[in-house]
Amino acid sequence: MTSSGDTGVPLIDLTPWFEGTDGDRARLAEEVDRTLQRVGFLVVTGHGVPRPLVDEVRAAGFDFFALSAGEKAEYASRVGGRGWLAIGAEANAYSEGTESPPDLKESFIVGAEGPEREGPDAAWFVPNVWPAEVPALETLLDEYLSRMRSLADALLELCSVALGEERDYFARVTTAPSWSFQLNWYPGMAVTGAPQEGQFRIGPHTDFGTLTLLDRQPGSGGLQVDIEGEGWVDAPHVPGSLVVNTGDLLARWTGERWRSNRHRVLPPQVTSPDEELMSLVYFFEADPEAVVVPLEPPRGRTAGLPSVRAGDFVRERYDAITLD
Repeated sequence: MTSSGDTGVPLIDLTPWFEGTDGDRARLAEEVDRTLQRVGFLVVTGHGVPRPLVDEVRAAGFDFFALSAGEKAEYASRVGGRGWLAIGAEANAYSEGTESPPDLKESFIVGAEGPEREGPDAAWFVPNVWPAEVPALETLLDEYLSRMRSLADALLELCSVALGEERDYFARVTTAPSWSFQLNWYPGMAVTGAPQEGQFRIGPHTDFGTLTLLDRQPGSGGLQVDIEGEGWVDAPHVPGSLVVNTGDLLARWTGERWRSNRHRVLPPQVTSPDEELMSLVYFFEADPEAVVVPLEPPRGRTAGLPSVRAGDFVRERYDAITLD
């Protein structure tokens, strides 16, 4: 089923959840609970997302980022919006109070749409913009994001069981969730120049919401996770796998039983200056108006954590990383 061990980022096969017996699912849920108490990252196989679709999405993403800066500027946005973010738009290390140079990445962002809302939650449900120069991107992402939503729902069902709750514990407050998806392009030094001191492709941070589902490429300037007692550890790359990690909101939800680990993406390395990578990152949240009440001990780790409104909790963190 798994090859997790007690160090590093574990590998977990989700097949028993989808195809196993009740006993198989219970054992998997117990292992997920044990693991997330140690580190909030999993490398998962058996997730059911077809590899050809992932490859097509990534190819369309490379087509978009190969456009000229002027063409991409037609779709320019800001952090938390829809469209293109250029290098210089954000610095994720600011979310933990660390000033740093801008992150060395470009992003194309889409997210949840309609129905229209009023007040602060309206910003979570705005129309997406699609590049006319890459017409395949919208069709491909429609299918890919549908599969991401289905997988996120299944993972939250697994998480519910892992916490000893009813299977719909999280589903009750993810009926109309905010979510966002980023194509993150990490170009080589020919585009970025040599990194400044303390500069990363993505600076050290924790993710803000509930679950993150990541399809990544291996590389020397890749993903690292800060694990207690181990320091910065390279996240393993298993072909066909996804990286799943818990965010700050889910950690709060569990009364800090589960961890939301710091992580970073290393800058281009002098040993591979021409390396360019692309990640497909799906950030799944909760209904923005949901009030998250943390679990108290003994299941929770920390007593007395205040409840939070999901949308406000995540928005504050997006605002922190925006470079105006």
